Amino acid sequence: MPNIKTLTKKIVSFRDVRDWAQFHNPKDVAISLALEAAELLEHFQWKNPAEIAAHIKTNKEAVSEELADVLYWVLLLSYDLKIDPLAALGRKLKKNARKYPVKKSKGRHTKYNRL
Repeated sequence: MPNIKTLTKKIVSFRDVRDWAQFHNPKDVAISLALEAAELLEHFQWKNPAEIAAHIKTNKEAVSEELADVLYWVLLLSYDLKIDPLAALGRKLKKNARKYPVKKSKGRHTKYNRL
């Protein structure tokens, strides 16, 4: 499996050979990311857990394509904003660990400010 840098290079190359960078300002890329996330959500909307499990079995490729689209826009926006997504994720995980200590949050869905 390719690493993040390799995937990002492929994404940027895909965009650049088509001369699409001119359309890819941060606002529009973020909108595209949200739209693709919404398309992913459509696979789960109005389904109970059993229906979701059945849907994923029969539509796994379509769901995986939507996840890929979300990742595409995440990596492209990260590249354009000069943000290392793995470093950002590492920092966010540390921050969340402080906000949600295991002792207070284990097995609970309560927001950090109400623990």
